[in-house]
Amino acid sequence: MAKAKTRKPIAKKPVAKPKATASRADSKQAQLIKMLERPDGATIEEIVKKLVWQSHTVRGAIAGALKKRLKLKVVSAKIEGRGRVYRIAA
Repeated sequence: MAKAKTRKPIAKKPVAKPKATASRADSKQAQLIKMLERPDGATIEEIVKKLVWQSHTVRGAIAGALKKRLKLKVVSAKIEGRGRVYRIAA
């Protein structure tokens, strides 16, 4: 009886981890970060007007891209006469 041929296991190539890329300076996300870094921060309405986004998109970008993905500490405070103001804490 003939012996069955066995194949040598082929080693898997290591998967390269994608490198984090710096955000473009002219992107809307970079503009949003710049607005939130100002000492007086920015309201949702100001961001909507500047970036031409809908308000739910702004809130999603703050919660998802900035807080979760970029790990930025975004704080908000209700300011009389201005409403809720968001800013990136130092």
